[in-house]
Amino acid sequence: MGKSFSYAQYGNSIIAIVAGQIANRAASYAEFKPTTPDSGFYTGGYLGPFDVSLVMLIICGLLAAYLWEENYGGGKSSEDEGSDDGKADSTATGALKGAFDATVRNPDILSCGIISSLFEGSMYIFVFMWTPALKTLAIAEMGFEAFEAQGGLPFGVIFSTFMVCCMAGSSIFSIAMESMKPEQLAVVVFGIAAGAFLLVVSSTSATMTFLAMNLFEMSVGMYFPSMGTMKGMIVPENKRAAIYNLFRIPLNFIVLFSLLTDLTPKVSFILCGLMMIVATILQMKLKARRINA
Repeated sequence: MGKSFSYAQYGNSIIAIVAGQIANRAASYAEFKPTTPDSGFYTGGYLGPFDVSLVMLIICGLLAAYLWEENYGGGKSSEDEGSDDGKADSTATGALKGAFDATVRNPDILSCGIISSLFEGSMYIFVFMWTPALKTLAIAEMGFEAFEAQGGLPFGVIFSTFMVCCMAGSSIFSIAMESMKPEQLAVVVFGIAAGAFLLVVSSTSATMTFLAMNLFEMSVGMYFPSMGTMKGMIVPENKRAAIYNLFRIPLNFIVLFSLLTDLTPKVSFILCGLMMIVATILQMKLKARRINA
């Protein structure tokens, strides 16, 4: 299962790398300017990647409409029919209630939910904050005029570099799984992520901050296959979909808190580092329970 996660992430990373390069070219293809004076509509600049993505979405939609066949599903197996007493949960409310009961009663499932929410929440906060963080440091080092003269930062290239590091993390996971259990590897992953955020917060150099962000992206590449493997072993299959939906509730609260409170990049990264420390501690406890079980 872990290898299948890695292979899927390789494909996603390759697509993201190519997309970052295309977006960088699109952003620098034309100058950002209004279509006509006082029109309120603009073209060029950072709008270019969005225009390209719109075209790609239309192409993908047409391909899906003509090439994909409808999947009507199959009959329910005895494992998928519902709760532990054999009665099917006929409503979404019943399914969520069963998922909540199973999560609360099993400390391993609860730990998986909290850990995944903490890590993925910090990952989404990172997505929002890496751009202003690098831009602020680059302007502080170069000066605003020099920064504008060179056309700003090549965000598409930076994003592609992040995706290369993410793919490298997936490769490291595949190698590490030959000698480590996923519970043990996850402790290392969260420790690396916590250290990466510590470097981001403490660094005053744009280059060092960028390298620390690459380190975090490597941990992201290791996280998804390791957490996917653990969830496959811990979360019961007949409640898996509902429990995964339950995990997204605290994740959404974390992301909304970051967006609605208008935190600075530095404070946001401090918050992410604290969440990674908590995730590391919880993962160590989860590993101890799994090994001693």
